[in-house]
Amino acid sequence: MADSSVLLAAPRGYCAGVDRAVVTVEKALDLYGAPVYVRKQIVHNKHVVADLESRGAIFVEELDEVPEGQTVVFSAHGVAPSVHAQAAERALKTIDATCPLVTKVHHEAKRFADQDYDILLIGHEGHEEVEGTSGEAPDHIQLVQGPGDVAGIVVRDPAKVAWLSQTTLSVDETLETVAAIRERFPLLLDPPSDDICYATQNRQLAIKEIAREADLVIVVGSGNSSNSVRLVEVALEAGAKAAYRVDDAAEIDESWLEGVKTVSVTSGASVPEELVDGVLAFLAERGYPDAQAVHSAEESLIFALPPELRRDLRAASAS
Repeated sequence: MADSSVLLAAPRGYCAGVDRAVVTVEKALDLYGAPVYVRKQIVHNKHVVADLESRGAIFVEELDEVPEGQTVVFSAHGVAPSVHAQAAERALKTIDATCPLVTKVHHEAKRFADQDYDILLIGHEGHEEVEGTSGEAPDHIQLVQGPGDVAGIVVRDPAKVAWLSQTTLSVDETLETVAAIRERFPLLLDPPSDDICYATQNRQLAIKEIAREADLVIVVGSGNSSNSVRLVEVALEAGAKAAYRVDDAAEIDESWLEGVKTVSVTSGASVPEELVDGVLAFLAERGYPDAQAVHSAEESLIFALPPELRRDLRAASAS
């Protein structure tokens, strides 16, 4: 196809928190043997979950599905203190794979609650991360899903209001919601550092850069992945003519390519690179050339594995 091009966002795919969570389950399976139970999806990607299931991981919705005394991994999205308490009651061996950036938001929630602030948590109702953060200070936290919720906010003292956010939101949308809250509560207190994770921000900046001139943007990611869904929205806002989210190349509709010269490709923070490779191969078979990577940020952050797993790995290697 003459004059056609494929632009590939960099960075894309796995972030440090997702990588740590997936490796945690893999190493737990190697160390303890199957089965290893995982509460909720370890990360929001159906291919990753299916791969870990094939190795012996058993995914459950709640801890009462885990036999007493078994090993259970908590997902990257974090859990409320009540879940830790329930695990202790049932003598479960727990490995907490909560992303350290989510843990940071939990600490901020506790600190604001200790100072008796009303906390406005910007996020999506029902998302596991929101449930975990809310559980840290349920009497102090109320959910704000967007600017439309701001008029209905009720607080005890307008001078003691703080905000936090889910780490995987659109940066621009979050700032819009914060601005609307601040109009109502001028003394609104910001979190000590940005809650939206570095990887979410970097992937949004990267897609903005390659979406402007794109006839089509393909975002690889699962439907329950908040950051993947946001990437589609960000691409359209940045000027892409069309943008779609797919789990893998099999979900691409050939009709999307009609009249398309420039295709831009990216992936959410919980997507293995082989799924992106599959999309690029699909495009190559249809006359689109090798992808040109467009670098907008370098990522070098690595998180250590959960301490309880590191301890057991050390003990195993010493024996």
